[in-house]
Amino acid sequence: MGFLRSSSSYSSALKWLGFVTAVWVQSISGNNYTFSNYSSALKSLMNLNQLQLNNLSVAKDVGKAFGILAGLASDRLSTPVILLIGCFEGLLGYGVQWLVVSRTITPLPYWQMCVFLCMGGNSTTWMNTAVLVTCIRNFRRNRGPVSGILKGYVGLGTAIFTDLCTALFSNDPASFLVLLAVVPFAVCLTAVFFLREIPPASSAAEESEETRYFAVFNIVAVVVAVYLQSYDIIGVKTGVFSVAFASILLFLLFSPIAIPFHAFIKSLNRGERDFEGQIQEPLLGSDIAAEKEVIAVAAAAAEEENLVAERKRPVLGEDHTIIEAMLTVDFWVLFVSFLCGVGTGLAVMNNMGQIGLALGYTDVSIFVSMTSIWGFFGRILSGTLSEHFLRKAGTPRSLWNAASQILMAVGYLLMALAVPNSLYIGSMVVGVCYGVRLAITVPTASELFGLKYYGLIYNILVLNLPLGSFLFSGLLAGFLYDAEATPTPGGGNTCVGAHCYRLIFLVMALASGIGVGLDILLAYRTKEIYAKIHASKQVKKASSSNLS
Repeated sequence: MGFLRSSSSYSSALKWLGFVTAVWVQSISGNNYTFSNYSSALKSLMNLNQLQLNNLSVAKDVGKAFGILAGLASDRLSTPVILLIGCFEGLLGYGVQWLVVSRTITPLPYWQMCVFLCMGGNSTTWMNTAVLVTCIRNFRRNRGPVSGILKGYVGLGTAIFTDLCTALFSNDPASFLVLLAVVPFAVCLTAVFFLREIPPASSAAEESEETRYFAVFNIVAVVVAVYLQSYDIIGVKTGVFSVAFASILLFLLFSPIAIPFHAFIKSLNRGERDFEGQIQEPLLGSDIAAEKEVIAVAAAAAEEENLVAERKRPVLGEDHTIIEAMLTVDFWVLFVSFLCGVGTGLAVMNNMGQIGLALGYTDVSIFVSMTSIWGFFGRILSGTLSEHFLRKAGTPRSLWNAASQILMAVGYLLMALAVPNSLYIGSMVVGVCYGVRLAITVPTASELFGLKYYGLIYNILVLNLPLGSFLFSGLLAGFLYDAEATPTPGGGNTCVGAHCYRLIFLVMALASGIGVGLDILLAYRTKEIYAKIHASKQVKKASSSNLS
């Protein structure tokens, strides 16, 4: 019995230790959103016009299209193997970009640079798939907070990389690319030892404990976000102050490691108190397990007979294969609404450097960092709030997406009008709304189409990132910017003034309006599913109260 108790304590601690390493992995997975920090260096070194530069960013995002491979592998390979594939691919992709920007080698042909940018973008799909699939299965009763926290740290990752590079290397593009290549590699090698699937909570008490721990993760994440934003506002980014900033930031990122230690000690103490009362539990548990096994075998046989007699498609809320999911209207409504949100958001993030220069800003790093930080707030708040209102009132998660799309459309209109400080406002609005879309869509897909094939379904939805980047950044922003720009000596072009991006912002505001309509439609179509989820949570809560 002592062995079983210590094994249970170890399992609980390992689950939380795995979540901590998952947070670290997500903290460095935001490297795919940092293209604006070194895009100007690539543009000048390779003598590119804006369309060519935007197509490089599209190549980076096309790497996410190959995330389907990570989705297929998630059902066949272990989590450590998936992480290793991602970290080695990222080391190669960003490492070659560093060689070019640092002038260690001469710029490669354009198509070869596209390949290595694609590899860098694809590396994060392996990391994200490993982390999200594993953690949502480990904490399936708290999908909203899990998604919000993990996706929140992805949003912070851009600011973490940007501010650390500014603090330690004076915002040097070559040094920045060294961080993008080496840091994710080291963090993933650490996560390989601890991140793995562990049985989820089996009692209301364990679920309640999970909720309390997630609250701690939320508090730490908010502190990190406020700390990063304060650094951007203060503006002192040299000398001893910068070293102190970097040291405190690293301490904050490592601080959640205290949670698995606390969980382990608490489990040991609880096991000692309950030892006497539970001494006969293994015999009773084995009887119950045997009875459940017989019932499960009978149910499986009956189900198999029914499937042979009549093959029925699963209903929403049950496990879907990717083909079954793609045959539903709801999947495509979710897919296109996701495209309207993340596609337009990516266009702003990929073009932030040129947008800032067009509006007269010489240093755009603050806007890149602000988009990241406010994206974090969008992710973490929407994950927690959507879970709260789902439990309280059965509110469909897609209503939160609709609200974010309305706000995003307003942000694009403000930037199109070029009102004073519109880029500050726009970077915050786009960051928040982009974060909401990512954090809400992750648990929504799992609730509508199940967890069995979730890795592949998630990566099919992520195809919206390269598709949206191509449509809104590569085509829309690239062509319309070049139409307004004037050539510069030695190749390339430039555009200064509010007119450079006005039409682009108006089109993206229209796309956001379409997304609002689709999200409201999905909320209407799925309200019964969320009513059932709400009812099941209430029943479990009531039964737990009766037992206590």
